[in-house]
Amino acid sequence: MKICILKEPINITLDCVASDKSISHRSAIFSLLSDKPSRVRNFLRAEDTLNTLQIVQKLGAKVQNNGDEILITPPSKICEPNSVLECGNSGTAMRIFMGLLAAQDGFFVLSGDEYLNKRPMARVGKPLMAVGAKIDGVKKGDLAPLCIRGKKLDRFNYKSPVASAQIKSALLLAALYSNGCEFSEDELSRDHTERMLKGMGANIKSDGLNITLEAMKKPLSPLDIDVPNDPSSAFFFAVAASIIPGSHIVLKNILLNKTRIEAYRVLQKMGADIKIKELSDKYETIGEIEIKYAPLKSVDVSENISWLIDEAPALAIAFANAQGTSVLRNAKELRVKECDRIAVTVAGLRKCGIDAKELDDGFEITGGVASSAIIDSHGDHRIAMSFAILGLKCGMMVEKSEFIATSFPNFVSILRKIGVSVED
Repeated sequence: MKICILKEPINITLDCVASDKSISHRSAIFSLLSDKPSRVRNFLRAEDTLNTLQIVQKLGAKVQNNGDEILITPPSKICEPNSVLECGNSGTAMRIFMGLLAAQDGFFVLSGDEYLNKRPMARVGKPLMAVGAKIDGVKKGDLAPLCIRGKKLDRFNYKSPVASAQIKSALLLAALYSNGCEFSEDELSRDHTERMLKGMGANIKSDGLNITLEAMKKPLSPLDIDVPNDPSSAFFFAVAASIIPGSHIVLKNILLNKTRIEAYRVLQKMGADIKIKELSDKYETIGEIEIKYAPLKSVDVSENISWLIDEAPALAIAFANAQGTSVLRNAKELRVKECDRIAVTVAGLRKCGIDAKELDDGFEITGGVASSAIIDSHGDHRIAMSFAILGLKCGMMVEKSEFIATSFPNFVSILRKIGVSVED
């Protein structure tokens, strides 16, 4: 994908950014927790989430597309499939399904594409196996394909060594189908699972860091949900407005969960003119975000990292356009995403002439004038989109850009809508 320099400021209201990926995944998976049809509107029609929907079907659900609404009718009992459950490029799907299937009666195999099958799964598998789950795979279960022989687990108490919504979600689903659990973490990770389970009627109590969940004695209530737009996807355009002088963007129908908009708070600290307005609150808080261009200054980021881990590559683009040297720390999790996002981000910025340095758990970036380069995204959708945004100022060639479709299928069409010349 070739990105040409944008010569005019961005002035647009966007209500068409990608639907939220995290909630779309969970909406499909959690529909299996009920005995009645769930209605999901504005479901993300991207490769990753459509793969999740296909897995739900293989587990026995019936899926009916009614325009913008998807109707998911769950089976009376999760079925044992006769084929591999393909997760595509999605670590979120694979890890959440690990927890769900670990407590089911049956044999299940989870696999993904060449990139997902290189990502570590023991971070979820080991906690599950520690409480009795039977999971095996490549390198003693650290890599997919993963084989799961499901069974009901004993009640457990687990303290997570890292703040991870994927670990938390997997363990909660395993406990829900077994004998319940107590779960804790030192820093609040994304809390979509707790919110949605509570909304569906699960017996769950949480003070944020500590959760008590009782076993599901009867099926939960079905979902009736409008999936908001994804703040992580929208953030690419927030960065664009923050680095293109004279720009003004309004992002509509955005999920405003505090664990999902930390990157916007960081942009505010850097001097970006950002206003956040809450408009509704059912399963989640939803509203709009307005961004006007203002010169950026450097920032040191070391807290609430689990709340902005997906936005880190895009934040690096903001750092590269800020005055001074910015630092991101405590983000070692970036090493085990779709690629090593620390190494790949720093290497890409250096190719563009930006002073960037790898840290063991993050990066240090000094703002400057970027130049055009050829960037290998390593099959990582967020790396590809981040350098596409940098290309608005200097032009860019991004390789393996087709992986953008895993999370944000209309990213390129929005670029064209704001006046960017894009060559496939």
